[in-house]
Amino acid sequence: MTVPHAAPRVLDRIRIGSAPDSWGVWFPDDDQQVPWRRFLDEVAEAGYEWIELGPYGYLPTDPAVLREEIARRSLKVSAGTIFTSMHHGPSVWDKTWAHVSEVATLTQAMGAKHLVVIPSFWRDDKTAEELEPRELTVEQWKHLTTGMERLGKRVQDEFGLDIVVHPHADTHIDTEEHVERFLHVTDSDLVNLCLDTGHYAYCGGDSVKLIRTYGERIGYLHLKQVDPDILSDVVAKGTPFGPAVQQGVMCEPPLGVPALPPVLEAAQELDVDLFAIVEQDMYPCPPDQPFPIAERTRRFLRSCGA
Repeated sequence: MTVPHAAPRVLDRIRIGSAPDSWGVWFPDDDQQVPWRRFLDEVAEAGYEWIELGPYGYLPTDPAVLREEIARRSLKVSAGTIFTSMHHGPSVWDKTWAHVSEVATLTQAMGAKHLVVIPSFWRDDKTAEELEPRELTVEQWKHLTTGMERLGKRVQDEFGLDIVVHPHADTHIDTEEHVERFLHVTDSDLVNLCLDTGHYAYCGGDSVKLIRTYGERIGYLHLKQVDPDILSDVVAKGTPFGPAVQQGVMCEPPLGVPALPPVLEAAQELDVDLFAIVEQDMYPCPPDQPFPIAERTRRFLRSCGA
């Protein structure tokens, strides 16, 4: 007797999207990246409804122009992205806020509700030069956490947006130890996490465990996988993040880790609406490479119920 396969669970609290990152876009302007119109055309054709803005200046920054372009393709924006170095203390506030307010203005105008905040890198992602120590001092941790809370409150007050801090390889918020330390000393009313499943695995973390332990702090997801064999080589050689990406350390689902169905199911069990934005770091890449991967990834996520 043939036993029928169970239908995938319907993950109706998960809103799937993609981002310029999955098209090899890391910079506002770079000859190696696909033009922004092509990204918008292909992300819509691949079956995604939601997108992120990517690096500020890659997509049009005129709200009227961008609104027309995304509406024509039946797309919507889930978040903007900013890089910060809050651990340097109050001296960087004015420069940080000038950038944040620019990105937040466009994010708000697009109807999105989140700003993804990525801490600055402690080593150069191309040369591996150590720009500063890997570990923060007690004072720098205090600057980092209070700075993020200050940022979260002002972004809420002035733009009605929530910040979600993105643990990221080669930054000071990366490993399970650092992520938990950050969560323990920050106010959940002001700061929550963008859990990137690939970066967390890259740094040795368990995404399902994090969701189940700190579910109320998970405000946003990036869906990504790492190739465990390439990651072993990266760790053994101390390869910085940029060259690791060029080696293919971030790979197409479902070929890597962590397995995404358990992550999505754990997120669904939180019983809150969550964006889950696909990101497959692959800068630089041939212009014809991203679209078929994006299509296959969308089909795979549908097969998981999302």
